[in-house]
Amino acid sequence: MSDLILHHYPTSPFAEKIRLVLGYKQLAWKSVIIPSVMPKPDVLALTGGYRKTPLLQIGSDVYCDTALICEVLEDLQPTPTLYPTGSKGLARVLAQWADTTLFWASMAYILQPKGAAAMFEGASPEAAKAFGSDRAAMFAGMQRLRPADATSALKSYLRRLADMLDGQPFLMGNAACVADFAAYHPLWFCRKVGVVAGILDATPAVLAWMDRMAAIGHGQMQKFSAIEAIAVCASSAGAAAQNDAFFQDDHGIALGDQVTIAAESFGPETTQGELVAATRTRYTLKRMDDRAGAVHVHFPRIGYVLKRATT
Repeated sequence: MSDLILHHYPTSPFAEKIRLVLGYKQLAWKSVIIPSVMPKPDVLALTGGYRKTPLLQIGSDVYCDTALICEVLEDLQPTPTLYPTGSKGLARVLAQWADTTLFWASMAYILQPKGAAAMFEGASPEAAKAFGSDRAAMFAGMQRLRPADATSALKSYLRRLADMLDGQPFLMGNAACVADFAAYHPLWFCRKVGVVAGILDATPAVLAWMDRMAAIGHGQMQKFSAIEAIAVCASSAGAAAQNDAFFQDDHGIALGDQVTIAAESFGPETTQGELVAATRTRYTLKRMDDRAGAVHVHFPRIGYVLKRATT
């Protein structure tokens, strides 16, 4: 198996989700630290447009979105599983709720004025302004919760998580699954910011579960540079991970057509390339880059919009 290369930055909640999954599966991985805001020239050399964090690179295969990255890691290392037998669908649905509804309620709560001030304590005013401008561009018209409404929602969600943990150590039983990793990372960020973490105190079962999740660790990490990662991509013999030849056409777009893919909401930047796979669960585009060479960029179907390229 080629090296697992995670492109991330330390304070990214979604990156923490994948770092913990790597630890849960006791996988060795290489760490490429990327900027938290644009410009991200090394990221775009691999993706062609998509710029959310994290990315998983395996040779010249680049996987976008943590839902897909979890599926890939499960294929590579099936045990311990992220998708418990008999409850796979439920685990995926709960994870999707956590990655969207719970995540955005958490972010709206955390980024209230005192939380935002704590995040940028010691940073220059220019850095805080750059972060705000960068994220405003990624929201692109999304409806966001006000802090008071987010507070109310998050309190309810924490109580629901506590109910799920009644009598068991993890959300769906005696072992962690994809739902645990998805629910954990926004609350991890809340705890990391600190000044807003008091909301967690009313649900001690959630705090104890968070401690169990944190104890999983991040596996075996080795530092790696973006230049090295791009060189790995350029020197790879070709994308090899796409092993599902099934073609599901829901758009009237044929394999070989030029297409664009973009997120439905947050992070509207598009990636353009040749559609080389459209399976039940994912799309794969082939694109060329002057530095990275031929790259296969993979996206999940859920949460992404496929269109025929206009030029």
